Amino acid sequence: MENVYYKGQIIWSMIDLNGHLRHSVYADFAAQSRVNFLFKSNLMDAFKNLSIGPVLFREELIYLKELHLGEEVIVTAEVSRRRKDHARYSIRSVIYRADGLKSAIVNSDGAWFNLKTRKIVDLPEELSAKFSSVPRTEDYEEYD
Repeated sequence: MENVYYKGQIIWSMIDLNGHLRHSVYADFAAQSRVNFLFKSNLMDAFKNLSIGPVLFREELIYLKELHLGEEVIVTAEVSRRRKDHARYSIRSVIYRADGLKSAIVNSDGAWFNLKTRKIVDLPEELSAKFSSVPRTEDYEEYD
């Protein structure tokens, strides 16, 4: 499995009344995979220095198989779409059980946000080059 950005165990506090993983935990796993993805791509420190951060506009969760207490999860992250000016992007996280069975897909749409001006910004050229080299999905697309 490629582009793994989070691994962990499902613990008691993540379980709902039906005995399986709460819906919000899937989103938490995807969020952590996105953050780890940015750290491992050496983008987070540069963002911090430039007062830029990721902002989320939409998140879609597609549930495929239940997850239960004690199971291990593996979460991938890849860019699935990106605007040509690199101001907006989509990242797809896939949550797997330890046996490799796909449990959920989380599609997230976001943009880069200037923390001082409180506005969406294009990535500076040096960060744009770094973001161009991050892992992408097989169906990756660029748009205007």
